[in-house]
Amino acid sequence: MMKLLRTSLDKHEDVEFRFVEFNAWLYQNYDDARAALMEAIAATVVEQTVAKKDSLSETALKHARSLFGRVKKLRLLGLVGSTALDIYSGGHLTPFLAAGMGTVTGLLDGDITGADLKKAQKLATDTYEGGKELVGDKKPESAPEQEEPDSPRRAIQAFRDDLEATLTELGVTLVVLIDDLDRCLPKTAIATLESMRLFLFLKHTAFVIAADEGMIRQAVRSHFENAALDDDLVTNYFDKLIQLPIRVPALGTQEVRAYLMMLFVDADPDLGDDVKDSVREAVCTRLAQSWTGARVDKTFVSETIKTCPPNAECPPGLLNRLALAERIAPILTTSPKIRGNPRLIKRFLNTLSMRSSMARIQSVTVDEEVLVKLLLFERCGDKDAYAELLRAVNESEDGHAAFLRDMERRARGDDSAPELEKPWNEAFHVNWLALDPLLADKDLRGALYVGRESHPIISRADELSSEAMEVLDMLLKLNSASPTVGDEIASLSNPEIGRITDKIITKARGETSWGIPSILNALQALAAASPTSASAIIAFFSDVPSSQIKPSIVPRLAPLPWGRQVLVAFNKRGDLPPTTKNAVVKSMKEKG
Repeated sequence: MMKLLRTSLDKHEDVEFRFVEFNAWLYQNYDDARAALMEAIAATVVEQTVAKKDSLSETALKHARSLFGRVKKLRLLGLVGSTALDIYSGGHLTPFLAAGMGTVTGLLDGDITGADLKKAQKLATDTYEGGKELVGDKKPESAPEQEEPDSPRRAIQAFRDDLEATLTELGVTLVVLIDDLDRCLPKTAIATLESMRLFLFLKHTAFVIAADEGMIRQAVRSHFENAALDDDLVTNYFDKLIQLPIRVPALGTQEVRAYLMMLFVDADPDLGDDVKDSVREAVCTRLAQSWTGARVDKTFVSETIKTCPPNAECPPGLLNRLALAERIAPILTTSPKIRGNPRLIKRFLNTLSMRSSMARIQSVTVDEEVLVKLLLFERCGDKDAYAELLRAVNESEDGHAAFLRDMERRARGDDSAPELEKPWNEAFHVNWLALDPLLADKDLRGALYVGRESHPIISRADELSSEAMEVLDMLLKLNSASPTVGDEIASLSNPEIGRITDKIITKARGETSWGIPSILNALQALAAASPTSASAIIAFFSDVPSSQIKPSIVPRLAPLPWGRQVLVAFNKRGDLPPTTKNAVVKSMKEKG
């Protein structure tokens, strides 16, 4: 927006503008923000003066040449005035003060000696000589011979007078564009705002500040060392300094969709610059009409491309990305962690581009739409829910997150699917689950692999020995009980048996009908080999929905010690299907 403002002002023919672009963040910890701002302004004015010197009076030239001398003198006054502050705050000291820290420390230790006083005197002399060299002996040419010794007030007023006189002679208006103020530490942010007071009410000057208001308000509170400072007092501070506040409205879905599409258009290598410029102009015109119901969508952009000479066609890859932009724009607009922020959207797409490049370089097959959907979840979703997704993919043989299947059905309006529970029933997660493509039946390992800088992929090979992996594979392939597998399990360490049990139980959670599925053989083998595994399996069955329990499981569980505990728990349920309830009751009577 700063660039747009400058471009717009440059078009004025009745007023000649000169711009100073100042980024306080760049000077933070390296220079005093006030002095740096003054130098930037002086440099711009002097540069303009040099360009017009042939048409200016000698008086105007003297005013312009004196500006730098004024800045140097103010630097010296600031140096002297900030000595105590630097010492007590531990801030960044000037070279002269840094050299004298040992001396000052001696004065502050409570035991002042004659040697300390001599050192302090030398420090003062060195500081004065260093400051004298910084300013230079030569007086500003515009200063009269009878001028009294400078005070801060007199030096500041002299700088203002020289600047205003020079701008008047030049016939220009100075516009100072201050950006990234909200990136600065509170001390630098406030120092920059305070430095603007030097220029208030000067003719031919204007300041434009681009910053997040909330961040600056917090800087004000920090400056006054009161985090609970009354909002009215903070507002009063702003009102006295900023005369025309302009708040940029948040982007809606229409604008976010247009922004995404233009980013995709701009990045497409098959379109020429003329086509991109034509599309950009058409999109801007269309957005101005959005209040009438006009839309910027895939059809509009692709048709606009076709009208560009020489009868250009929308590349297939771009067409897919435009469709992608349509799908993800609403969620990027409403997500509490993005809220249509253009910078965050651009960062999101930068991350997408980086991961797509990584996939190509490492020959990882990744569906870009899957990558986008996972990246959305990683950026905006609940961290525990994302960890659950990652864990499911890690523990799955085929890389599927099967637990998403019922949730995706529910999010798409299938009322027969189980209701969503927290955090999956929150607005973002419901919209994310309903977003194409559905992920329950897709291999997500490749997409998660290229995003492993934020969440590591843990495969079975990472946490199990080769012997344990063989046992896990055998358990997953069991079609009946096997004493051999029991012996193999018994040969493993308890921690590995525990990890295998967790993986088998995770696999078992994907079952929806508990008669005698093949995974029951693995559970039975583990429970027979380890009491700890048996306890975990009993706990697992306590969470199996009653509607999924079939009568055929009862004969399998009844002869087993752990199985009888499961049946006792089943018998206490009031919602077992009648046939299953009868089978459980009959089995318990037979066992006495």
